[in-house]
Parts: sequence; structure tokens; C-alpha cells
Amino acid sequence: MNRWPLVFGVFAAAAVLFYLLQPILLPFVLGALIGYLGDPVVDRIEARGGSRTLGVVLVFMVLSGLCLLAMVFAVPMLLQQLDGLIGRIPTLYAWLRDVALPWIQERTMVTGALLPPIDWSAELMDNWRSLGKVTAQTISRLTGSGAGLLALMANLALVPVVAFYLMRDWDDIAEKILTLLPRDWQEGAAQMTREADEVVGAFLRGQFIVMCALGVLYTIGLWMVGIELALLLGFIAGLASIVPYLGFIVGIAASLTAAWLQFFDWIPLIYVGLVFGAGQMVESMILTPILVGDRIGLHPVAVIFALMAGGQLAGFVGVVVALPVAAVVMVFARHAVAHYRRSSLYGRDSEAEGSDEVEEAVEEEWVALASPSAEQDREDG
Repeated sequence: MNRWPLVFGVFAAAAVLFYLLQPILLPFVLGALIGYLGDPVVDRIEARGGSRTLGVVLVFMVLSGLCLLAMVFAVPMLLQQLDGLIGRIPTLYAWLRDVALPWIQERTMVTGALLPPIDWSAELMDNWRSLGKVTAQTISRLTGSGAGLLALMANLALVPVVAFYLMRDWDDIAEKILTLLPRDWQEGAAQMTREADEVVGAFLRGQFIVMCALGVLYTIGLWMVGIELALLLGFIAGLASIVPYLGFIVGIAASLTAAWLQFFDWIPLIYVGLVFGAGQMVESMILTPILVGDRIGLHPVAVIFALMAGGQLAGFVGVVVALPVAAVVMVFARHAVAHYRRSSLYGRDSEAEGSDEVEEAVEEEWVALASPSAEQDREDG
């Protein structure tokens, strides 16, 4: 028991150090994230007889190709559609002011002031002028300061370097960290690490693929309907799918609005509903069961809270690490609850404590909760 103060002290020191070093941690966090995502692919290449360095090089070539395609094709199209969306703001405001709000007031018998008229040409021009001024000032500050420009270039260059070395040495680093723990803790720590890896891997790898697949599916569906902002709306819906059902809600609301402003007809709205209904069915019946399964254990509210808390505490770096940290904390919390349920502090009655059947049932219940795939593994075995 005298080890626990040391453990809590190490975790507290690590948290304080992370907070103090947050301004320089972004390239290391992104590199570690890329290294973790690519490690299973490198492991499979190594298991088939290839060298680990060759596997890392192949993974980097694929990632570089995908990033190049995104920069050449997807980003310009997104910017173009974003510009088109901004151009539609006056039309949307006019429809809300002259059609939607009077219709709602007439049906609900609620009277109120109408939305004021706005000169959108001047407003958008002022906003874009301000945005351009801020961008110019930022570029001038970076290029005018040799240290700032050098720091920016160094951060960008560090990401692939950190990712390369971590991906190559990931298994060795994890094993060496495990050997630093007290010997009687290593077996339990290894088990919890495997469970945490299963949870985090399922979320980061599985949920990322689900988000990309839904984004592509929604984009293709909206493009077939004829929506001009199909790529932008599909991208937003796929990105919001990191929280269950949020992508569906945000995507269908934005797409219905865009379809109405483009066609002013009810038929395209029905087609948009069919697109998102089909996407939701594909996600719930195919994508999530196959790619993610029931291994995450993170409630949607916990996902939202983790993202907001991470952003509040450490900015963009906190958002990046929020979900992995939340998943790991959830695994440790399950083990802590299981240990508490088996302890005398929980206060089970003496008859239940003396019953082997009750003890075994409680242990199996919380082991299954701590590792949802354990029960399936026992059935398969």
C-alpha cells in the first residue's frame, strides 16, 4: 500500500508536466497518434516475414499518397463549396425573415418583432476583409520573425519524424515501460494495457474508418440527389459522427436546409431523408458492428464531455488526446469498480461472502464489464 502515494505522485507530476509543455507537444502527440494507428499494419507486415522498417516505409507511402490526394482534390473542392455556402447566407436569411418566421407566427398565434433587414453585401465584405487582415497579420508575423517561421517549419517536420520512430519501436517502448513497474504489478498492468489497447484501438481505428465511410456515403448520396454542397455537407456529417447519432442529426438538418434553399421543393427533401436513413442503417447494421463492435464502452455524453474538457484544458492538443485518455480511464475505472465490489468496503453480507457461487458470479460480471470481448473469447474457446 505504501506504493500508492508514489504512483499518484508520478501521475500528478506527469499531468503538470503535460500542462506546462502543452505549447510544444502538438507534433509529438500527432506523431504518436500516427504511430499508434500504423503499428498494427506494421506488425502484420513483420509477421509475414518483412522487416519492420520496410513496413513503416510502406505505411508512410500510403499515408503520404492519401494526404496528397486530399490536398490536390478534396481541399480545393471543400473551399469552393464553403465559399458557395457563404454566398447563400443572404438567401437563407431572407427566407427565414420573409417566409419561415411569418409562417410560424401565423400557425402558433405568437406575435413578435421580425428579423431586421441586413445589408449582407456590406456585412460579408467587412467580415472577409477582417479575416484577410488577420490572416495577413499572422503570415507577416511568422515570416517577419525568423524564430517563429523556423518553429513552424520544425513542428511540421517533426510530425513524420516522430511518427516514423515511434511506429518502428512501438512494441519495444511499450515492453520497456512495462518492465519498469514493480514485478507483482506487471501481470495486472499488462492485462489492463491489453484491454486499454483494445478499447482505444477500436475507437481510433474503427471509429475513424466509420467516419470516413459515412462521409463518403453521405457525399455520394447527396451528389446523386443534386445538392451543390454535397462534399461539404458529407464532410461535416462524417466528422460529426465521432459522437453517435450526432453526425446523422447535424447532417440531415444541414442537408435539408441546403436542399430547400436550392430547389424550394419537397421531393428533394424526401431523397435527402432516404440518403441519411440508408447511411444510418449501414452504420448501425454493418460498419459499427464490424469495425467498432461493443469494445468502446464510452457513453456519447462521455465522448462530448471528454472533447470539451480536453479543448478547455489544453486546446487542440487536449482535443486530440481527450478520447484516448477517456477510454484508458474507463478501463481503469472498470477494474477499480470490480476491485471495490470484491472488497470488504462494499459491505456484502456474510452469507454472500461465504458463497463461492456468488463470488464467482460477481467476478465474472465485472471482468466481462471490464473486457466486453472476454465472454465472447470464452465462448469461442
